[in-house]
Amino acid sequence: MRKNWPEIMWSESLNIAVLLPCYNEAATIGDVVRGFRKALPQADIYVYDNNSTDGTALHAMLAGATVVRERRQGKGHVVRRMFADIDADIYVMADGDGTYAPEDAEELIRTLLTEGSDMVVGTRRGVHDDAGRQGHAFGNRIFNWLYRTIFGTDFSDIFSGYRAFSRRFVKSFPAVSGGFEIETEMSVHASRLKLPVSELELDYGRRPEGSHSKLSTFRDGWKILWMFAMLMKETRPFAFFGILGAISMEASIGFMIPVFVEYFETGFVTRMPTWVLSMALMMISFMLFTAGLILDSVARARAEQLRIHYMSLAKPISRQQRTNQTVSIGALEKPVGRKKKAKAA
Repeated sequence: MRKNWPEIMWSESLNIAVLLPCYNEAATIGDVVRGFRKALPQADIYVYDNNSTDGTALHAMLAGATVVRERRQGKGHVVRRMFADIDADIYVMADGDGTYAPEDAEELIRTLLTEGSDMVVGTRRGVHDDAGRQGHAFGNRIFNWLYRTIFGTDFSDIFSGYRAFSRRFVKSFPAVSGGFEIETEMSVHASRLKLPVSELELDYGRRPEGSHSKLSTFRDGWKILWMFAMLMKETRPFAFFGILGAISMEASIGFMIPVFVEYFETGFVTRMPTWVLSMALMMISFMLFTAGLILDSVARARAEQLRIHYMSLAKPISRQQRTNQTVSIGALEKPVGRKKKAKAA
């Protein structure tokens, strides 16, 4: 079945785009482009160069890719530009560092089409010591757990850079991230709209010699934590402001207790500043709860608008699916739809 899959895929006339965001990947980008050219011979391959200084754009161009420069630094800016510029039925996104196998793109596309998913995530398997530092692997597990806790969706690898998307996902995705947090935002978008998502376990290879990771364990870890907080504020505002309100209320009660104890023992309130502070914190907690309720309604309305826009976009329909949408009457097939009245003879 795998051997005949490319012929089946291309016979459906689906427009497939391979997206490769790059920053200083001259050592690997040529081989990556040629690998995708071999794996998906009729796909359009785009390399978006993010101010590389090592000749990445030239190597990609010589390998046969369409090269575009994005001057705003950060993977999020690159992905936002890609999604806005390129029209296709299916999108495959991968890193240009050679850690993902181009031949696995076929499996990602197959899963996207056969399971009717809007996003297929290639979860990383067998991360070698020199492919991902132990700090990164530990951080991935922590953030995957944190994501499940906050957003209620079970993703095995929210930071995977190897994914396939439907056109409906790409054109309804309001990318706001500027850095590599963009993968997390994609997962949140799928969770928020309750889109069908699949995961496919794939090998994750070593970085070739001359290719270096651009991630910093602690600096980028804090960025991701901040991104989690901001995404929670945007998508689950009642939970976000409710937590802040609960903290404020607990602090208010903590300051209030000794004031009440003193009053019941002496009949006087000598800690007036403490009393004022506790009442102010109590008022702030109620304001935070109220803000959370209001913004929760706003967030729900925004999610509904995104969902409506998503539903308005056409989903790729294969020839087999089109055949299933017809009704066979004897040897004659008629399309399903409104019946036309027969004209009088």
